[in-house]
Amino acid sequence: MSSPSMKRREFLGTAAALSAAFGSGMWSMSVGAQGEKVLNVRLIRDIQILDPGYMIGGAEVTTQFAVLPRLAEVPAGDKWSWRPAAYVNSIGHRDPTHIDFELKSGLMWSDGYGEFTTADVKFSYERMKESEWSGKWDALDHVEIHDAYRGTLVMNRPFAPIWLTALARSTSAIVCKAAFEAKGITQYTTDVPAQCGPYRIREWRPREAMVFERNPDWPLEQPYFDVINYINIEDSNSAELAYEAGEVDMTEVTPISAVRYTANPPEGTVIKATGGLRYTWMGMNTDHPKLSDIRVRKAIQHAVDADTVLEAAYGGVAPRSYGIVPPGLIGKRNESKYSYDPAKASELLQAAGATNLSLTLQTQNLQDRMTAAQIIQANLAEVGVTVEVVPLDSGPFWNLGQESKGDAWKDLQLWIMRYGGSPDPFDHFQWFVRDQVGVWNWERWSDDEFEDLYARGIAETDIEERNRIYLRMGEIMEDTGAYVWLTHEPPFFMHRDWLSPGLDPSGQFDFTQMSRVG
Repeated sequence: MSSPSMKRREFLGTAAALSAAFGSGMWSMSVGAQGEKVLNVRLIRDIQILDPGYMIGGAEVTTQFAVLPRLAEVPAGDKWSWRPAAYVNSIGHRDPTHIDFELKSGLMWSDGYGEFTTADVKFSYERMKESEWSGKWDALDHVEIHDAYRGTLVMNRPFAPIWLTALARSTSAIVCKAAFEAKGITQYTTDVPAQCGPYRIREWRPREAMVFERNPDWPLEQPYFDVINYINIEDSNSAELAYEAGEVDMTEVTPISAVRYTANPPEGTVIKATGGLRYTWMGMNTDHPKLSDIRVRKAIQHAVDADTVLEAAYGGVAPRSYGIVPPGLIGKRNESKYSYDPAKASELLQAAGATNLSLTLQTQNLQDRMTAAQIIQANLAEVGVTVEVVPLDSGPFWNLGQESKGDAWKDLQLWIMRYGGSPDPFDHFQWFVRDQVGVWNWERWSDDEFEDLYARGIAETDIEERNRIYLRMGEIMEDTGAYVWLTHEPPFFMHRDWLSPGLDPSGQFDFTQMSRVG
C-alpha cells in the first residue's frame, strides 16, 4: 500500500492542477470570486457514461439528477419514500397497471431543442426497455401520450417496486428526443445531447472535475448553490487530506476513517452514516479454465476469513454479509452454507488437482479494497494458492467483465466488487440473470431455476412468498461457488456542519437538494 507521504503528494498534485484549471477563487469554500455560492464535493470515480441506459451509476446518476428531467424523486433524509419531481404537476397510480402523469409547461431543453414534453418521456422510458438497465423497466409495456403534457405509463403487470427501483432513482432520467434525432444518435457517453434541469454542466475536465452552474433558463425554484465543483479524488486518504485542507466540503470516507473521525472530528464537521444498500463480494469467473472446476471455487470460499477482512479493511463497523440482499429487505440471508475452513479448502484443492494454483485478483485501488485483497491473498497462500493483487483505476476496473469493452473478460479470474441498488431485492438480483452474462454478471453463470424465480419474484405480491423466492435465489448464487460474501458496507460521509448534504437513505447525492443549514 502507498505511504502517507505519497498520498499527501498525490493530493497536493491534484489540488494544484484543479486550482490552475478553475482559478483560486473557486476554492474559497462557500463564496466564489464573484460572490457566487460555491460548493466543493468529492467525486470518487470519474464520469464515464452519462447516458441513463448505459451508465455505471453513482456519479453519473448525480449528474443526471442535476441536468435532466425525471418524474419522481426520493427526498433527502433517512426514510425511503418518493414524491413527484419538480418537472411534474402530478403523478400516481390510476390502477395497478396505469400510472398517469402531467408535466409542467414551459420547461425548455438547451441548445434550441424545444420544450420538455410527453414525447421525451415516451422516447426515454421505452428506450430504457432495450438498454443495459432493462431489468428495471421490464414491467413497462409502453407510454401512452394524451397531449404535450399528459401521459400514462402502461404496465404489462402490476409492479409496485417501480417507484423506488426505476421512476425515482438511478434510471429515472429523461433524455431529449429531438436532440437524439437531430444528432442521429442512439446512445451517448459524456456529451449530454441536451440539458433541462436546475443545473447545467459548465465544464468537465477528465480525471479532474466536473463543474455545474445554475441553469439561467430554469423557471422554477432555484437551487441553493450557484456553482458546484465535483472534484475527482479517487484515493480516500487524499480526499481526507483535501477535506482537512478546506478544498472540499463533503467527501465519502472509509469505515476505518469514520471510526477515527467520529472520535476526533475536524472542527465544524458532521460524520454521517447512511443505509447500506451496497454489497461487496469477491467474484470468480466460472468460465476461466483455472476456476471452471466448482471444487476449486468452493475451496476458495472456505479459504477466505471474511471476519478478518472486515476487521482489517472496514474497522469492524461494516456488517458481515451472506448474500447480496441488504439489511432491512425481504430475502436477506443470515447465514452461509460455507464457513472459514482452511483444512476443507486444502482437501477440495487436492481433490481437484489444483495444488499449485496461481491466480490474479483485481480490485479498484482504494484503501478498503486493497486491504481486503491483501488479507485474501494471505488467506489463499495458507492453502497453497498464489495470488497476485492487481490494483486498477476505476475506468479500467469497470471495463473488466464487459464483453463490449474488449477482451479483458477472457483473462478475468478473481475480483473484489461492490454494487448498490434500490430498496427492493429485485433490483439487486437483476444483474445476475442470464442476459447479464458479459455485461454485469461477470461470474458468467446461468441457472434455469434462478431465471424462473426471478420472473416470479417480480410478479409476486405476497411478502412471505417473495421472501422465500429471494432467499432461494441467494442460495443458488452461493452454490455456484463463484462468490465470497464480504459486507453490506454502510456509506460514511464527512461534511461541513453548515451543509445540508442532499443524501438519500442509501447515500446517493442529489445536488438539487443540497443547501445551507438554517
